[in-house]
Amino acid sequence: MLDFIPDFPRTILAFLVVLGVLVFIHELGHYLAARWRGVHVDAFAIGFGRAITSWTDRRGTEWRLAWIPLGGYVKLHGQADLGELSAEDKAKLRPGQTFHDKPVRDRAIVVVAGPVANFLLAILLFAGLFAFHGQPVGQTAIGAVAPGSAAERAGLLAGDEIISLDGNRVTRFDQLQRYIQPRAGQEVAVALTREGREMVLRATPGIRPGSEAAPLGVLGVQGSAVRFEPMDPLSALAAGAAQTLDVSSQTMVGIWEMLTGQRSARDLGGPIKIAEVSGEAASLGIVPLVNLMALLSVSLGLLNLFPVPLLDGGHLLFYAIEAIRGRPLPARAQEYGFRAGFALLIGLFVFATWNDIAHGAIGRWVAGLVS
Repeated sequence: MLDFIPDFPRTILAFLVVLGVLVFIHELGHYLAARWRGVHVDAFAIGFGRAITSWTDRRGTEWRLAWIPLGGYVKLHGQADLGELSAEDKAKLRPGQTFHDKPVRDRAIVVVAGPVANFLLAILLFAGLFAFHGQPVGQTAIGAVAPGSAAERAGLLAGDEIISLDGNRVTRFDQLQRYIQPRAGQEVAVALTREGREMVLRATPGIRPGSEAAPLGVLGVQGSAVRFEPMDPLSALAAGAAQTLDVSSQTMVGIWEMLTGQRSARDLGGPIKIAEVSGEAASLGIVPLVNLMALLSVSLGLLNLFPVPLLDGGHLLFYAIEAIRGRPLPARAQEYGFRAGFALLIGLFVFATWNDIAHGAIGRWVAGLVS
């Protein structure tokens, strides 16, 4: 789609488009929910830092496009602690339209609307792909078995269609890869169909070459050609919802496996990785780019629901405690929570960025210079 553009500009452009759309939809969810619940929105910003351009609409909301494209925010009227405002600032508040004037339910609706918007976007993007490009069919059929591989030793053959792994149903080849990667040296029960008959074989994944320090399992099979069957709009919408749920489930399983040491944390990527993958997807065409955008939209929605202060999930946790206690947490407790959340997020950002540099294209380029 954009392969006529040199690699670096294409990567930057694709990154800005992908992240810009995801952030805009996320913040739009907050904005629309705030309007619905009667909260005035002071500002709607895409990006951080100095504004490239800004304007104020007739409702008094400032719309900003800033230079640092790593996020965005919606500034809700009266969202700051009233105790921190001067008498002059308090006099400027719009009665009944401040965020803290609203009951816990309304505040929770405004906060959760951002992640919900990302899930809805993913459903629509997947549905659009299924309706116009078609739903992949036969994605777990084996096209080839590598000689001497774990698959060959287990008796798998080209033409076999894998149904499940250890009883966990798989419908896409990437699900098979994600399940096998953290299970190097562990026996896996592979249920499959062969010439209309179902059978179960047992395979012990080998170690992918080059991953000895942090072993990644490999079965040694290659997927067959996938065919695509277009769907009617309603079926595509249902399939888009199912795909979003499946990606959410697989993402949570992957995170749990990282936390428990079953999967290498090298899989965790940051903004540089997103930029690289966006550029690669853009060079392949609109379908891979839209699919990537849908996958990242699910990830963004899930990430923001984690119960970490500063994220939407952290705010929801505080609101749940407020609903149970009948009053908000003390300001000092909230402040400590936000500080801890900020430290955790900065740590994750630094770690993910280091992963991007060490194991991505930049790291390979530096290694090439050294060697």
